Amino acid sequence: MEYFIGFVIAVFIALTGVGAGTITTPLLILFLGVPTTVAVSTGLMFSAAVKLVLVPSQIARKQVNWRVLGWMLLGGLPGVLLGSFVLVHLATAGSKQLMNSILGTVLVATAIYQIFYSFRPIQKDYTKPDRSRWMPLLMFPVGAEVGFSSAGAGALGTAALLSLTDLLPAQVVGTDILFGFMLSLVGSGAHWFSHSTNPSLLMHLVIGGIGGVIVGTASAKFIPKRPLRFALWVWLLVIGSQVLYTSGGPQALAHKSYNLCKVAWSNLPLKASAKS
Repeated sequence: MEYFIGFVIAVFIALTGVGAGTITTPLLILFLGVPTTVAVSTGLMFSAAVKLVLVPSQIARKQVNWRVLGWMLLGGLPGVLLGSFVLVHLATAGSKQLMNSILGTVLVATAIYQIFYSFRPIQKDYTKPDRSRWMPLLMFPVGAEVGFSSAGAGALGTAALLSLTDLLPAQVVGTDILFGFMLSLVGSGAHWFSHSTNPSLLMHLVIGGIGGVIVGTASAKFIPKRPLRFALWVWLLVIGSQVLYTSGGPQALAHKSYNLCKVAWSNLPLKASAKS
């Protein structure tokens, strides 16, 4: 089962350029019963491993805009470290239900945004103004989302590149793949130090993913990307809703968040000194 999951995810990545963390984490949680922190860290490491195969070809074809990538990483890297820290902190506090509630909310919100975004008209004029300097501000929350859920780098990065830059489609794909690779690499490193990894599971996914990359790359020119991406977002909406439902839904998210804030407030130094 683990080999098959790795194969399917890699095929989607090769065909669409997105889907590594987006598909991996919910599949591991729902179908294999993997704990949330382990699923997220495994999703990040698997994403980095699969995209490592794709990155050299993008660089060799000169499809990476290094200036825009620098702006993206300026916000994305601090964000992914923050997101990883928050996830590890919640895991230490034993808030499994809260983690799954937030993860489900993130997946559902990402899917809804991408479904609406899929209906945008295809841009044929690539002379729009370059607003890439806004990238650090936008990529910080994207990086935080990746660090917490392993999802969003490919989809949201592509949307930002199409909206804020004048890059050609090939440059958008290449730049976003390298951006996602760097976030996955840094995020998986942060999770590695927290010991929330499963090397055996990761190895099985990577072995299956190697075959998926080969099959996906060979068939990419015969399969249209746009309908396939739309199907991916619809599937993500369903699977994200399932994660949210099994965690207790929005009510559980609000209740757990309130309890955590209450505990944090009671432990503030000023609060403690006032009591003394």
